[in-house]
Amino acid sequence: MDDSPNDRKTLRSQAWFGRQDKMGFYYRSFLKNSGAPQDQFEGKPVIGICNSGSELTPCNAHFGTIAEHVRYGVLEAGGFPLEFPVSSLGEVTMRPTAMLFRNLASMDVEEAIRAHPLDGVVLLMGCDKTTPALLMGAASADLPAIGVSGGPQLRGVYRGQIIGSGTNIISMSEQLRAGEITIEEFHEAEGAMNRSSGHCMTMGTASTMASMVEALGIGMPENAAIPAADARRNQLARMAGRRIVEMVREDLKPSDILTRHAFENAIRTLAAIGGSTNAVVHLLAIAGRVGIDLTLEDFDRLGRDVHCLVDLMPSGRFLMEDFYYAGGLPVVLRALGERGLLHQDALTANGRSIWENVREASCWNSEVITSFEEPFKPEAGIAILTGNLAPNGAVIKPSAASPELMRHTGRAVVFESVEEMHHAVNDDDLDIDASCIMVLKHCGPKGYPGMAEVGNMPLPAKLLRQGVRDMIRISDARMSGTAYGTVVLHVAPEATAGGPLALVRNGDLITLDVPARSLHLHVDEAELAARRAVWTPPAPHAERGYAKLYIDHVLQADRGADFDFLVGRTGSPVPRDNH
Repeated sequence: MDDSPNDRKTLRSQAWFGRQDKMGFYYRSFLKNSGAPQDQFEGKPVIGICNSGSELTPCNAHFGTIAEHVRYGVLEAGGFPLEFPVSSLGEVTMRPTAMLFRNLASMDVEEAIRAHPLDGVVLLMGCDKTTPALLMGAASADLPAIGVSGGPQLRGVYRGQIIGSGTNIISMSEQLRAGEITIEEFHEAEGAMNRSSGHCMTMGTASTMASMVEALGIGMPENAAIPAADARRNQLARMAGRRIVEMVREDLKPSDILTRHAFENAIRTLAAIGGSTNAVVHLLAIAGRVGIDLTLEDFDRLGRDVHCLVDLMPSGRFLMEDFYYAGGLPVVLRALGERGLLHQDALTANGRSIWENVREASCWNSEVITSFEEPFKPEAGIAILTGNLAPNGAVIKPSAASPELMRHTGRAVVFESVEEMHHAVNDDDLDIDASCIMVLKHCGPKGYPGMAEVGNMPLPAKLLRQGVRDMIRISDARMSGTAYGTVVLHVAPEATAGGPLALVRNGDLITLDVPARSLHLHVDEAELAARRAVWTPPAPHAERGYAKLYIDHVLQADRGADFDFLVGRTGSPVPRDNH
């Protein structure tokens, strides 16, 4: 259906294409070289398809097909689609860490949206950091936007066993180091694990953030779990293409959807799915872009009493394909809503409330999605720890930790760098036993830089051979959402910024008490002051370029590790003419 004359006046793109002067000629003429007639883009909503696909990002390599289905949907609804690229953040290939470039990609998205003749945008995202980067950028530009995730891979199958990306990489690498499997078996499993397009099929960060897109309401229902190889993923993309045209006509923007209630729904959903700790830092950053004062305390307060309902790796047995067949995220959202743990009136991108979207959801496999009365794991939301070792907070994922280590005091074995740690864990002379607590420094936002996923330190080889499979590990780093273990992460302030973590020495006693939400270093204040007096910060990792910009301006983990100058939004004012 064509827009009415009144609608045409409100379309942002008409500041480019609706003019009858030199600049109107300029803007229209060059677009016509693609073969598009003038009536395709003059007076119709112009929709950007923000594509983070790249062959350098295997998880997003199939996005060309998804973009085509979005394009069909936009055209069917009377819009004009224009695809544009954005920095693609490949978690599996980028060094030193894709997280270093999340903020850069968000700037790319924001400025591309603002600089071009767009009325709305469809965000194609999949691999871990592409989702928050695109949401952050779109939120700051605040044009109508809808998220479309690329979908998880099919489940891995190795010698008749179900294996999951990331989770079994970790377990099998430890089996290899312990001498339990051969290098030939290790290589065989590599091909069996990743056998289709899509992102990690465990409840890692990619699947968690796809779930957050759905729980926040910025994506379509069922966005989280449809496998990438399933035709229904393409159908969802086409429906999103149709819907974004309607959103432009309704002027439904991210700021209308990403409300305080939406973030509270997402936090409780994060607990109910046993989601990745990385979602904490990403949700904090997204909230900062829309002016929502979200804090670490909100994650503990809202998620603490929520049961984990989903039996998925790394916390459980199943994979995202199974989750989708069992009913997917709508089943979890319905369970939360029935117990007063969901703001039912929260608006979503399809124009309906979140409760309207999920109230009829059915569970088809109660092993995969358990009931609230008999949950997979009770009260297993992300726990936020504080204490003299983490004054501004730290996080732990109880659903992936060992119950016997949730209250424990142990001797610190300290590594000043990730290189030192990797060397030491294979040294049989390392003074460590299973009761010790491994402490890794200088891997936070400034210290790595980029806060890499190295917090789930490999266990010492000699302990693996003794059958040890978990120990307490503490760091200012992150860990992959596919990882598991009793791992304390995101310690803030980080060591490189002079946080108390920098002062820990070998032999210090540390107490982790998750039920009490405490992380305590048993060193008195006078001794800590003496240590601080002789402590010197490490030399910066960069003297120029983007890495220097990052180090100079990144906020700490408890504030989302965004740049200090990016918090908030500019909106979408039409820039000056270019000629």
